[in-house]
Amino acid sequence: MYKKYIEFLSDADIPFCENEPCSKHTSFRIGGPCDLFVTPEDANSLRDAYVEARRAGLSTYILGKGSNVLFSDDGYSGVIISTERLSDVSVDGNVLTADAGASFTHIAAVARDAGLSGLEFAYGIPGSVGGAVFMNAGAYGGQVSDCLESSTAFDPLSGHIIRTEGSDHLFGYRTSVYKKNPERAILSASFELKPGNKEDIRAYMEDIMGRRRDKQPLEFPSAGSVFKRPEGHFVGQMVEELGLKGYAIGGAQVSEKHAGFIINRGGATADDVLRLIDHIKATVYAAYGVVLECEVISVK
Repeated sequence: MYKKYIEFLSDADIPFCENEPCSKHTSFRIGGPCDLFVTPEDANSLRDAYVEARRAGLSTYILGKGSNVLFSDDGYSGVIISTERLSDVSVDGNVLTADAGASFTHIAAVARDAGLSGLEFAYGIPGSVGGAVFMNAGAYGGQVSDCLESSTAFDPLSGHIIRTEGSDHLFGYRTSVYKKNPERAILSASFELKPGNKEDIRAYMEDIMGRRRDKQPLEFPSAGSVFKRPEGHFVGQMVEELGLKGYAIGGAQVSEKHAGFIINRGGATADDVLRLIDHIKATVYAAYGVVLECEVISVK
């Protein structure tokens, strides 16, 4: 099934490996092996690898840093195409442009060093630029939609690279046009920023990071906040009031530091996490009548 595709990757000099553990590429550190893990070194190679995989009828998944993804314990039967090698970042005037695989925290630091303000909120967010744009990532009063000028993505349905600007991203709370069209592979993003004082920017970023360390269980593998914030409620507060702080199923546990997080205390399986998510949702609904919506993307 994979013979011709592997031959293509080899001939095109596109790096790949077989039976790669998904757990090595997600912040949860959970997930069985995938059939093929492909790491293109540029946008053209990513496009070619994606096109050929689809042409061969292989299931494909585009992966950034895996900070919001939970892979099955059985792994992934198909091709995972990682953007991890697409990491270039450049600054031109007030515009910072980054490849999809660039660290979101790293581009915040690049902006700071260039004396540009607007990405401070990104400092400490563990995902990639592509993932951040995909879900309109945000924290501490800022979000991607506040400063994103444009993005480019490969659309396998049309075979074209599409440039999307401003309001055409259809941003909402933790959503975008890409979430509505998940087959598109984000290649790059450009952020329009504002001149600022480097030391003021640095101080604000250090304050944000300090608050993260104080409030979040950064010492354990997790996928960040598990649920979207329901209108008029705070998930962590509800979970804590229900006595679920520290509640565990297998190796998955509601963080004792922040009840909005589920952590991998060691040896957690995807099934442990999913069962814990279901238990939290059911308990919160029974007590408050609130339907929690999961932010974590479960991939089988």
